[in-house]
Amino acid sequence: MRTASLDDLDPIVDLHTQARTAYYQAGGLSETELTSPEARSVRREMWMRAVQDDTRTVLCAVRESEIVGILAMGPPLEADLDASAVGQLHQIHVRPGRWGQGIGSQLHAAFVQLLRDASLTGGVLEAWERNSRAQAFYARHGWKPDGHCRPGPGHANYLRMQLVLGPSS
Repeated sequence: MRTASLDDLDPIVDLHTQARTAYYQAGGLSETELTSPEARSVRREMWMRAVQDDTRTVLCAVRESEIVGILAMGPPLEADLDASAVGQLHQIHVRPGRWGQGIGSQLHAAFVQLLRDASLTGGVLEAWERNSRAQAFYARHGWKPDGHCRPGPGHANYLRMQLVLGPSS
């Protein structure tokens, strides 16, 4: 696990594209809209801003010099959340061929440790309602829906989930 740099942008964008294509296609969206050059350009710009933003943390999980997973976190985006208490997990993505190998759980553990290091008491994230794999992953790690949602692609919502941290041992 290491902090991402601008040199990682293209591998990060490629991994993000592969992961989101897998789960959005499974949810009924077309590959064309997910992998277009325009969509890739938007993702690259988003990741560049995240890597350069001092309020965000972007980590890469690396195996045999290949980026196999990514995480982005920072302060919560919604005004109803207290940035002095919670951090937002903006993204966890694992290369689809590497799913089920514990990489996502290692990234999640790094997120929890970063919350604890910042003396935060919990986390918040959004999961696309048609991404049952992600929802199950987060539920296994103690996340619970909090009743908030916002519109997402394919006429499906993003569901907000929260994690409350207990005392560390």
